[in-house]
Amino acid sequence: MTRNRERRRVWLAAGVAAAAASAGVAWQLWKKQAPIAGADVPSQGPASDIWQLRFPQPGGAELAMSSVRGSPLVLNFWASWCAPCRAEHPNLEKLKAEGVTIYGVNYKDKPDAALGFLRDLGNPYAAIGTDESGRMGIDWGIYGVPETFIIDGDGKVVDRFPGPITERSMDDVIRAGLKKAAAE
Repeated sequence: MTRNRERRRVWLAAGVAAAAASAGVAWQLWKKQAPIAGADVPSQGPASDIWQLRFPQPGGAELAMSSVRGSPLVLNFWASWCAPCRAEHPNLEKLKAEGVTIYGVNYKDKPDAALGFLRDLGNPYAAIGTDESGRMGIDWGIYGVPETFIIDGDGKVVDRFPGPITERSMDDVIRAGLKKAAAE
């Protein structure tokens, strides 16, 4: 019997030591990980000059970004099939009510579904571009939708926020980014 107890103690001690070592490694990796919000996430934005971009509009028209040059703006990639996009939508509506200019890029979506989404929830966008193929999303380096960029009047990406905009991120990232964009 004592021999079995001794073996159990050895195995228990080995298990505790392995768990402690794993926790230590996990802690070190977690400390080095960059947060997924705001300026801490590096972003070059689009490879091309933003003012040269033209966003295809539903119905065949195009939005030339050169027409909005000189003012800070918010560019939001979204989709009707995206649950986090639906969750962030009321916050986009609040920003619009505050006078924030938001441009939307409907990402990998069907035009009818996108228009239905906006009809049901409201349209916070000054204009909407479409990216059915996902090519623009690749050019911008987005991780997925929703993803939001703050752009200054010169076309420089000042901040980026991957994920749904929450009350907290509206203050910490979006409004702060717009102040920074206006100052540059």
